[in-house]
Amino acid sequence: MMHGKTSSGFEYELDEAALDDYELLEDLCELDEGNMAKTSSVLKRLIGVEQKERLKEHLRTETGRVPMSKMMAEIEEIFKNVKEGKNS
Repeated sequence: MMHGKTSSGFEYELDEAALDDYELLEDLCELDEGNMAKTSSVLKRLIGVEQKERLKEHLRTETGRVPMSKMMAEIEEIFKNVKEGKNS
């Protein structure tokens, strides 16, 4: 299990086996091609439903919205941390 923390303070656990998932790769390819609807699927495959919900609450603004820009930045940072092999 890999542990990490984003610069915004979100702490997560990631099962390294989740990275060896062909369907995650498919979702990432579609996301890269502009299919933003795959964001939710990528998060579920990467950190699971419970942590996805915690991340949404972590990013939620006073108006009750979860900014897409902040969510995408968090996803990018999680992948960057994984690539660099960062563990907290």
